Amino acid sequence: MKSQDIRKAYLQFFESKGHLIVPSAPIVLKDDPTLMFNNSGMAQFKEYFLGNATPKSNRITDTQKCLRVSGKHNDLEDVGFDTYHHTMFEMLGNWSFGDYFKKEAIPWAWEFLTEVLKLDKDRLYVSVFEGNEAENVPFDQEAFDIWKQFVSEDRIILGNKKDNFWEMGDQGPCGPCSEIHIDLRTDAERAAISGFSLVNADHPQVVEIWNNVFMEFNRKADGSLEKLPAQHVDTGMGFERLCMAMQNVTSNYDTDVFTPLIEKVEQITGLKYTSNEIKNISEEQNKTNIAIRVVVDHVRAVAFAIADGQLPSNTGAGYVIRRILRRAIRYGFTFLNTKEPFINQLVAVLADQMGEFFPEIKKQQTLVTNVIREEEASFLRTLDQGLQLLENVMAETKGKEVAGTKAFELYDTFGFPIDLTALILRERGFSLDEAGFDKAMQEQKSRSRAASEVSTDDWKIMVDGNIESFVGYDQVENEVKITRIRKVDSKKDGVLYQIVLDATPFYPEGGGQVGDKGTLVSANETIEIIDTKKENNLILHFTKKLPENVNASFVAKVNTDLRAATSKNHSATHLMHQALRSILGTHVEQKGSLVNPKNLRFDFSHFSKVTDEELQQVEDFVNARIQEQLPLIERRSIPIQQALDEGAMALFGEKYGDNVRAIKFGDSMELCGGIHVNNTADIWSFKIVSEGAVAAGIRRIEAITGDGVRQFFASQEELLDEIKTALKNPQDTVKAVVSLQDENAKLKKQVEALLKEKAKNMKAELANELQQVNGVQFLAKQVDLNPEGAKDLAYELGNLGDNLFLVLATAEEGKPMLSCYISKELVAEKNLNAGQVVRELGKFIQGGGGGQPFFATAGGKNAAGIPDALSKAIDFVK
Repeated sequence: MKSQDIRKAYLQFFESKGHLIVPSAPIVLKDDPTLMFNNSGMAQFKEYFLGNATPKSNRITDTQKCLRVSGKHNDLEDVGFDTYHHTMFEMLGNWSFGDYFKKEAIPWAWEFLTEVLKLDKDRLYVSVFEGNEAENVPFDQEAFDIWKQFVSEDRIILGNKKDNFWEMGDQGPCGPCSEIHIDLRTDAERAAISGFSLVNADHPQVVEIWNNVFMEFNRKADGSLEKLPAQHVDTGMGFERLCMAMQNVTSNYDTDVFTPLIEKVEQITGLKYTSNEIKNISEEQNKTNIAIRVVVDHVRAVAFAIADGQLPSNTGAGYVIRRILRRAIRYGFTFLNTKEPFINQLVAVLADQMGEFFPEIKKQQTLVTNVIREEEASFLRTLDQGLQLLENVMAETKGKEVAGTKAFELYDTFGFPIDLTALILRERGFSLDEAGFDKAMQEQKSRSRAASEVSTDDWKIMVDGNIESFVGYDQVENEVKITRIRKVDSKKDGVLYQIVLDATPFYPEGGGQVGDKGTLVSANETIEIIDTKKENNLILHFTKKLPENVNASFVAKVNTDLRAATSKNHSATHLMHQALRSILGTHVEQKGSLVNPKNLRFDFSHFSKVTDEELQQVEDFVNARIQEQLPLIERRSIPIQQALDEGAMALFGEKYGDNVRAIKFGDSMELCGGIHVNNTADIWSFKIVSEGAVAAGIRRIEAITGDGVRQFFASQEELLDEIKTALKNPQDTVKAVVSLQDENAKLKKQVEALLKEKAKNMKAELANELQQVNGVQFLAKQVDLNPEGAKDLAYELGNLGDNLFLVLATAEEGKPMLSCYISKELVAEKNLNAGQVVRELGKFIQGGGGGQPFFATAGGKNAAGIPDALSKAIDFVK
């Protein structure tokens, strides 16, 4: 049975049981500050389990793209070495929100596996929670009794808290679970050792394929459990493992989920992958297999993350994606001998394979391919740079053990992988101080963990019921009551309080727009709201202190100056999006945005730099719409299909409900939940301040509106006045500047000519100072020239013979520079290298540099170190 058919069979089965099929949420979470990525099937449904929102159906089924590479669920370093861990995986799920429970969930699981898929019942084992006295949670007798209807007791395993009590984190919904495991070993292996003893023992062919979580508790901040208001079912079934069982193979990578990707890697590299069925393979083949598994697994995670809106970067979720991709690149580089970008070629295979069910990968195929190709090229350059740096480390190492701190510096600063460092060192006869590296790594992790540590108290409920609402589209001030509060303590922000209101006018951060700020005012006090965010369908107002009387009535007041400035930038973003599509082409799509009171930032797909002429056209287009005084047409809660049929643009990587809000200004119409001006005239003016690249095929424009434009032109006028004053108020400022530039160019030529002449004159003087050291003409001296003059002088002296070793120092305007010239004959005969010389001597002037073996330079910050550098130079020829 093919993987596509297995997926369809699962969804259709639960649809027949009254479940609504819903699409996968994006792999990148944009509205949950507690998670970077969707790491489980239940992540997108947290608000329903917590009772903060009502689902459109009490029974839902789906397949969810998941990513586990950070935090509690971190499988990254296992991926490739075994045949069942993955970074990205699909989780088939069926969900009950306060509807059915164990007596339906367990029989349906058994029915699907044994009657629909017809898996061998004799290969299946089940587990139930054995109970935990300390937690006051009893043995799951109900699940045990239900399972006895389908399997004998010798196939029911009693699992402990680690294996059979599922929790989404340190706090939140949780409950006992009942798993189904399958034994895929041969009949002979099964006869020798019972599968019962191998369940939950990390055996690659005795694996969990189904987990029924019975959500009935909430884990509180103090570790205690309380009953949830309703009982829920959360099913997670590993799609890749189920395919393995259905396709009679013993590795996820031998299923048709991965084989098309593996075949493409084989075609590109000329290497062969051996299936899990083949035993006793060579060490070399094993390394090839691991590398291919790493590549085909990681390209799925990276491609879907980019397709869902997360570009690789140096921070946060973007850094995680970059790290996954770089792990794949280095495995290819080291074990598949790929020195050029190749992983990007797998995106087309992935799009053909999964595009039907996940259309985003097909739609974003070009972008994903370009971004991965550019990231590959960039990291391969980094690897080349790292190899050179590692050569320097080995050259500077006394003895044969490289310090762990040096290896960590290569890893941390330059991104050079530690296992590649260790591999190269072994090949060159060096060892690595692994303990020193581990210590440096732990210290950094401890610093990072301490900086991001957050402790969150339980909610203190002031008003029961799911009564919270947002009234901020119509009001900036409203009488409110506090419904719940909690304290949050973090290393970064200190102690803050989160307050939830019954009917708030405060807009929470979302859709690229920052959250509102303002005040909470009662008869006796004023509390400042410093930020507003959304989490699990609750709007959280952040404060530095709590009101003295949290039960009082308050007036919530939004800072209207900040909101007005933000709304101008947000509405201008929509108009600019329209302008870019009109001027550059309809291939332009929004890939990210940031809207705050000061400015706007807009990322979009485009294949080349936007020219100055095009930027001016965009600016003119937006300002023309401002001049037209277009009124805001807001459509709230209209069916999404109706909005799309009317021409509304749905934005990249966003998750939309059945009903949406559409914002229209003239011909610009987008789905958007943000705050906007009532009329484009309110924007006043629009000005682009920068344009540049973010990633391959992604450009970024930053712009300003309203008061920002006023201040921009005021500062430009002030700058012009300063220039006029400096030029003694000429009648024609531009003419005066051009004249000054011409005069400066003439003077520069005269100075260069004088310096060349000075260098020639110094040649004879310095030739007399050359010393004979071990048959080498040697000189190390500080000269009164600029760096260019020192270079000319070095080459002049180089013409005197074929055995010159010269180091010249300059300190123009206090900036030290070392120049090293070595005759090409000496470079060949004595294995000298000017680049290595300046890198070593550059340490004395707190700098560094490089160049060719016969000529190199190093700049620095400490001119006082020049004498020490010059005195050390002779050591290279002694």
